[in-house]
Amino acid sequence: MKQYQTIEFEQQDDLGIVWLNRPQIHNAFNETMISEMIDAFEAINEMKEVRVAILRGRGKSFCAGADLNWMRGVANYSYEQNFQESLNLSKCFYTIYTCKKPTIAVVHGAAIGGANGLLASCDFAYADENTTFSLSEVKIGIIPACISPYVIKRVGEYGSKELMITGKRIKGREAEYHRLVNKSLPDDELESFVNSVIDLLRTSGPVAMTQCKNLIFNIANKETIEEALESTARMIAEIRASEEGQEGMAAFLEKRKPKWVK
Repeated sequence: MKQYQTIEFEQQDDLGIVWLNRPQIHNAFNETMISEMIDAFEAINEMKEVRVAILRGRGKSFCAGADLNWMRGVANYSYEQNFQESLNLSKCFYTIYTCKKPTIAVVHGAAIGGANGLLASCDFAYADENTTFSLSEVKIGIIPACISPYVIKRVGEYGSKELMITGKRIKGREAEYHRLVNKSLPDDELESFVNSVIDLLRTSGPVAMTQCKNLIFNIANKETIEEALESTARMIAEIRASEEGQEGMAAFLEKRKPKWVK
């Protein structure tokens, strides 16, 4: 993996950890960080040894949203320049959302504005209960547009209205109540809980997890229930005949661990 300016990639055994690494400004993102996150998650897709991707922030906060200096520059862009910058931001969230590996956001300190798009586009999001969350875009006269597909998927229509239109600040427990995060925990319990989820993922077939993500993506975003009638039957037939599917079913019948479990 290449060296980055605004993020850091760390591999720990079968974990690929993407650290937002601008702690002096609470990991606020700019165009460089956006492009580097896209690059990192695309690279993780191709790393066979990485089974789980983690997204987290260095320093006191997960992410304070958009970098103010970057926003000052964007304010002077033409419409076309604004569109291209925004399209790249949308691509960042989509790249995380469609990552082939299970993705976990570990959130602490603050998650402001666009930071909520980063955590919402992950498969799992766990937070320190003292984290401050806010979809604050309306407070400066703009809207949380690029993050909305992922926040609305997590929170739902009316919860999104409450959070997006008021722009209010909430803590971890309320974020869990709104389903913006899967779970909110005390600081001293967060790492242990995340590790327990990772341990569960390690017992699942690597290819099966990717295919399960594909299945959920198609059902949630693309197919009608009539289309799913055939596509789901075709998918399970293919998986059963695959090398991993054969090994998993054999291990179950023989009452042993499958080969992917160490």
